[in-house]
Formats: sequence, C-alpha cells, structure tokens
Amino acid sequence: MKKGMELDYEMDFSFAKRLETQQLRSPTSTVLSPQSCKRRLEFDNYENARHICKASKDEFSNKKSGSIILKARREIKFDINNTNSNLDKCIKYIPDINRNIPDFNNHIFNVNKIPEEQSIHRLQEENISLRQCNKITEIRLTADRYIPSRCGNNWQTDYFNTPEKINEYKISAKKIKDCDASPGNENLAYDCILRNEILGENIDKVTCFGKDYRMATPENKQLFKFSSPIKNDQNFEAHAFSVSPVGSKSQKLLRSPCKTTRKISNIPFRVLDAPELQNDYYLNLVDWSSQNVLSVGLGSSVYLWSASTSQVTRLCDLSYQDNSITSVSWHEKGNYLALGTNTGTVQIWDVTASKAVSEVTGHSWRVGAAAWNGNVLATGSRDKVIRVTDIRIPYSSENVNRILSGHKQEVCGLKWSPDGQLLASGGNDNRLHVWNNHSCSPFQSYTEHTAAVKAIAWSPHQHGLLSSGGGTADKCIRFWNTLTAQPVHCVDTGSQVCNLAWSKNSSEFVSTHGYSQNQIIVWKYPSLTQVIKLTGHSYRVLYLAMSPDGESIVTGAGDETLRFWNVFSKSSLQKENKSVLNLFSTIR
Repeated sequence: MKKGMELDYEMDFSFAKRLETQQLRSPTSTVLSPQSCKRRLEFDNYENARHICKASKDEFSNKKSGSIILKARREIKFDINNTNSNLDKCIKYIPDINRNIPDFNNHIFNVNKIPEEQSIHRLQEENISLRQCNKITEIRLTADRYIPSRCGNNWQTDYFNTPEKINEYKISAKKIKDCDASPGNENLAYDCILRNEILGENIDKVTCFGKDYRMATPENKQLFKFSSPIKNDQNFEAHAFSVSPVGSKSQKLLRSPCKTTRKISNIPFRVLDAPELQNDYYLNLVDWSSQNVLSVGLGSSVYLWSASTSQVTRLCDLSYQDNSITSVSWHEKGNYLALGTNTGTVQIWDVTASKAVSEVTGHSWRVGAAAWNGNVLATGSRDKVIRVTDIRIPYSSENVNRILSGHKQEVCGLKWSPDGQLLASGGNDNRLHVWNNHSCSPFQSYTEHTAAVKAIAWSPHQHGLLSSGGGTADKCIRFWNTLTAQPVHCVDTGSQVCNLAWSKNSSEFVSTHGYSQNQIIVWKYPSLTQVIKLTGHSYRVLYLAMSPDGESIVTGAGDETLRFWNVFSKSSLQKENKSVLNLFSTIR
C-alpha cells in the first residue's frame, strides 16, 4: 500500500448499544476478500471492544485505544459492547489507488467517534450480504496480485477522467505555456511511430494536440471491424523486401515535413524611458508611423524616435502655451502628425519641416482621440462631440464636414474601417457607435459593454468585423459583425481592456490590460485561445502601437517605460513574377 495517498471512499456505519452484528461492505459493493488476509484494527476513545471472527475472540478492556491483528475469512462480524450508549463510529477504508481489484492485505481501518446526530442508516437501507456479492468478487479476481488486469482500458480517456485532471481542465480562458507561441509535443512523431510498429496503427500524419487538449469522451469507433482483405501485390512486395526497420506508414510519417514552431519571447527586445508619460486611461499618446518613426507625447512635448537609427528628436514643446499633449495620430503616409491638446485645439505638424502647418479648433475640452482617413481627420473630445475635418481646406466655418453627436460622456476611442467607409467610436458612456459617411447620427449602436470603451480595432482580414474592449467593470472583448449588426463572440479577460490591435499578417490580435495583472495577451481568432501572455509593466498598459511591418508592437504604461515586443509572424514574401509573357522583365 502506497503512503500519502488520498482516501478513495469512506464507509460509515452506525453502531447502537445493543447492536450485535453488522456486515462490512463498501459503497461500491466490494466486500472483504474471500482470500485470507491480515487486518489491522485501531480502536480509539471507548472502553471495551470485542471482535468476533467465527470461533476466535480477542478482547480489549479498560483501554482508551488499542490495536489488533487478525485473520479475515469469508464472513466477518463485529460485536462491539460499549459502556457509552449510541456510540457512532466511522470506518475508513484505504485501498491501493493503483489496483483495479480490492486487495485487503495490511489495510488499515480506523474507528473514531463521530457525533450522534451524524448516524448513518445507509447500511440498513442498502444491505447487501456477502454471499450476494461473491459472484462480483470472483469476476474481479481474474488478475494476479501484483499484475492487475488492465485489458479493455482506454488509457487516454481514463487518464483525462481522473479527478485531478478533471479539476485541472475546468473550462476557463484557454491558456498555454507563456514562453511558447504554439507548444507541441516534442516526442509526438516518435510516439506515433511506436504506435504504428507495436500496436499496428496506421498513422501517416502527425496530429499535434495542444497542451490544453482533453478527450472528454471515448472515441466513437467500432469494437470489431469486418472487411474483405484488399490485395495489393505492389505494396506487399515493397513491404516484404524493404530494408527499412519500420513499415511504410512510419516511413511516410518520417518523410512528412515538420512545421516549425513559432517562438515568442516573453522578454521585450527593447525598453525606453518615457518620463512624464501620463497614466490616464482616456488618452492616446503613442503611435507608430508607416515611415517607422514612433511618436510619444510626454507632458507638453512630443518626441520622435526612429526605429531605423534609434535617433530621438523633440518635435515641439507647448509649455509656453500652458498646454499639454493628450493624443497623437500619424497620417497614413507618415509625413503629417496630428496632436490633440488639453485646450481642445488640434495641431497638424509636418515632421519633415518640423513645423505646424494647420490647426483645427472647435472642441471646448481636451482631445483624447484622433484618427486619419486619407486627408480627413476625426477627433473625439471630452465635450462628447466627434468632429470630422478635411485638412486640405483652409480653416473656416465650412471646413468642418460633420459634427457627430451621440455620446453622453467623453469620447476616448476612434478607429476607421480599412475601407474608410465606417468610423467606430467608444466613449465613457459604455457605448460603441458606428458611423457612416452619409449621416450625423450613429449608423449602429452597441450597449452591451458595462464600462468605458476605449479599445477598438477593425479586422483587416474579415470585412465588417469590429472588436471592442471594456474597462474595469466590464473586462470583456466583444466582436461585432457590422454587416448584420449582430454580436459574434465575447471573451472575459479578467482585467481592464485598454487597447486592441489586429495582426496584419495572420488571424491574431493583441490586447493590453490594466488592473490587476497589467498583461499583454496575444489571441487566436476565432478560437479565442491565448497564444501568449506577456508581463513586465508595473502599471496599466494604456498605450499600444504596431510597427509598419506588423511584426512588433510597442506598449506604454504609467511606469514611464516603453517596451518593444516581437509577437506576430512575418508576412509571406510575394513570389517573384517569372512569367515568360512579361517581355520587359528580361533582355533577350
């Protein structure tokens, strides 16, 4: 019997003062072994105990505790005389957890006092005699004492149905190992070959189940298979005269290409200091241009960092205006930068000439969100208004194309759809609005979020798919089909959702979070499984931007640091055009 094992089950019995005999059995109808074996009984906290085993009798008297070694035969009866009336005892049976049939050698039975009100009458209600269970016991005794019978067991199903595994694989956010993008089984191919050669299975393709794979029910396959043999002389001859030590299926498995596993480092490849980076959920102070230049709003200044040369320059300083930066947004071409300020004005800067070329006014409070659509700039403010402006027109009362009023609190998120036809906005009023180019009223409105909606992202791979994330009271990422105005998916992240961004090269997206873990999570869509969870920031990860190649992201937090991560796969290279019909590609 192994030490330290948990109890498989308990047997509770109720003994009255004048009760003479009881038959010992288990809840699973397993009786004491017909074979002779030793028992150890421990009696605690009572005056007298007398055990009757057919003709032999051992007695303890005037002792608070004692033990007895006896031989158990086919029938065992207990006759306990006790000076205390209505004494209840609990007998615990500790079986060997690894055996399929009960072996009772050297097993321990503990007899302890339990409260009188917890008397169990199950024995009287479900009494099954030993003689009635003899047939069941004889069936189970087909195995050797040390080599139990395991025939007919489905080990994969049995393994995952153990209590420990069932608790381990409870349904939750599907997580995998943090340091590996898609963890595979290292010896999976080797295991498949062994199954082919030893068990006779015909596996010719390695199927990789993640570590979160669980078979909840047995495989649906027939116990017996009947079919006429198919004669294949060519295959038979090839197998008979093959010099390979493995069969044809295993050879095909070994020749099959192995897909490389993408590794994601859980350590940022670069960390930059960002002093005075505000810890404000409603601001957007980091953006990455198509020219590979990162812009960061720090206090009243805007700094540019070139990812190619690692050179840092200060674009502007608004401290002389007693103003501060509340949002930054790059033009699609990367030559203009829109700066939202605390006073409500929006400045357009030419980064090549390092000067302001235009200014958009009209907001009465700070501008916390801005988004470009060609030469049209949408800005959202704390005054609950969204202004859509064409910056090519010199400022006048007519250059404001539209004023969108629909939010009841501050606008903190703005994103244009990839085709530029729809604008999504999120606000502190827990609402997500979708606007088109023909109306000043929301085209669609979603009210399922229960906290501020700042995180907004359009899928570049599926037309009309919009994702949004809620704040601390919501903690959910929701997906919407704007073509049908219907919700698609929802996943509870367990923490505040601050930003969302889709991969340009794969069907994955990244989310940044706040309280309480301050993590960065890469997700697969539509399975919504976590690819990796990155940690490192000590404050909420409020800012997120993606590199122009779509492979790296930069995150900013209230800990005044910018961290760079490689999280997404590289884009597939375009094939070179080698058509002979292109007469201008080669010289003849």
